[in-house]
Amino acid sequence: MRRERCDSRTADAATALTEWRQALWSRRSFLLRMAGGSVLALFGRANLAEEAETLDEARRWELLDAVQQHLFPSEADSPGAREINALAYLRFVVGDPKVDAEDRQFILEGAGWLEEIARDSAEQSFLDMNQDQREQVLRRIAGTSAGENWLSTLILYLMEALLTDPVYGGNPDGVGWRWLQHIPGYPRPPKDKTYPRLLS
Repeated sequence: MRRERCDSRTADAATALTEWRQALWSRRSFLLRMAGGSVLALFGRANLAEEAETLDEARRWELLDAVQQHLFPSEADSPGAREINALAYLRFVVGDPKVDAEDRQFILEGAGWLEEIARDSAEQSFLDMNQDQREQVLRRIAGTSAGENWLSTLILYLMEALLTDPVYGGNPDGVGWRWLQHIPGYPRPPKDKTYPRLLS
């Protein structure tokens, strides 16, 4: 009976997380429709498309890594984005064939828009900026609906990386669980029974 209650709570939590993610994507889709399908218009610069496309994929991931580390920095007594393997988890999410192509594009192209705004405001790459300059750029981005949505999306996946089972690429060796003094549910998923494999 107790195990059934635990399984029910786990299923309820998974359902709630799925619904929250869908609501987040729905809000973003609504914003896109309101802007005539142009994310660029929401970021406030019509010429960002050209600049964003000049970045290769490796550079986009470097920028996403820098943003994650700024949003969730490492501390002496707590893990940050690097320790929870946030970038690897984000790669897992973006590589998931179940993720909508438009959503994947939104995450990756956001790195290009970020870089253009950084160069526009300080004439240097976001990667070369100090912490204060990065903060200013991210606050500028957060001042737009699409920018706020992009940052919210990255924060969502940071929290998932902190709390996920290590089998999905984040939270290596349960570092996030230990920091939060969380005891994970059982049974934990083996590598051959992760949700992408079960859904394929």
